[in-house]
Amino acid sequence: MKYSINRSEKMFLLLASIFIALLVVSNIIASKIIMVGNLIGPAAVLCYALTFAISDTIAEIWGKERTKYVVTLGFLASVISAIMIKIAILMPPAPFWQNQQEYKLILGSNIRIVIASMLAYLTSQYHDVWAFHFWKKLTNEKHLWIRNNLSTLVSQMIDTIIFIVVAFYGTGTPLMSIIIGQYTIKLIIAICDTPLVYILVNFVKRYINFEGKYKVTS
Repeated sequence: MKYSINRSEKMFLLLASIFIALLVVSNIIASKIIMVGNLIGPAAVLCYALTFAISDTIAEIWGKERTKYVVTLGFLASVISAIMIKIAILMPPAPFWQNQQEYKLILGSNIRIVIASMLAYLTSQYHDVWAFHFWKKLTNEKHLWIRNNLSTLVSQMIDTIIFIVVAFYGTGTPLMSIIIGQYTIKLIIAICDTPLVYILVNFVKRYINFEGKYKVTS
């Protein structure tokens, strides 16, 4: 069977795949708490923050509806991965394999953490898509750095507050300290990823506009 895929669709699928991969990996590695200087946050903070750079690139080139579609796919992929990880934990280990408790400890996030993560993800990512196009329209599609930063900075704040409050409220965890630490790290990453968004947008546009079609054979 032979079929062809144009350059625009090829690049869209690649970026969508990277977005989903970053999201799923961030859910898996988030259980480790790290310190950057005096700031505390989950190990997934960089991985997850990069999803906003990818979604802003997709939004800039393919528009709101496609970006929302990718966000929805990311949510479904996260749910499927969480279910499969849970099944893997519940499956009986081989008699000679002695790492069940460690395996469960690292991968077995409780249901409250999962709900907090999914709620924060959906709210912040859909807000990011809306805000990106709001600023794009307000600036007459000029100044990519404005819509990239303003949409991401607010969305990251929403994500941080929802996740920390839903996941840890009432547990004795110092909520404000973690919120400030995690958001500060995300803030720095969001500002630093602006050049990355410009590079991605320019590269994708040049790639798409290059003459010829990419053919896939299977």
